[in-house]
Amino acid sequence: MLANLVCSLIKHKRVTTTLAKAKAARPVAEKIITLGKRNTVQARRLVTARLHTHGPTVQLVKAERRKWRQNEDVVRILFEEIAPAFKERNGGYTRIVKMNQRQGDSAQRAILEWVDYTPAAPAPTEAAAAAETKPAEAKPDKK
Repeated sequence: MLANLVCSLIKHKRVTTTLAKAKAARPVAEKIITLGKRNTVQARRLVTARLHTHGPTVQLVKAERRKWRQNEDVVRILFEEIAPAFKERNGGYTRIVKMNQRQGDSAQRAILEWVDYTPAAPAPTEAAAAAETKPAEAKPDKK
């Protein structure tokens, strides 16, 4: 359960859950980030084992495999996006923000998120770059 929660945290950068689950998942996420900062083959294997992750379950064509790797591969996201952002930080990678109580069972809810995580700015696409450089056309006045 905690491995799945940490996988969701890596994918979505923020998870809403109960306070007890957030407090239990926090040390797991912190240790995973520490492994991610090492960026070695052994660290990748340990992360894969601790998060119980594996590749896609069915055969995918090249475009689908690229999309899966970009959006769903938590080991790649951890080692290439999240861990480098925390390279200079010595701990305390996650934050727990308390929320209101859940309606059905009055369980305390919380948000588990990364501290000071700013994703890398996406490269501008050709269409966006062309739209920015295109001069605005003047509309003729109708009189």
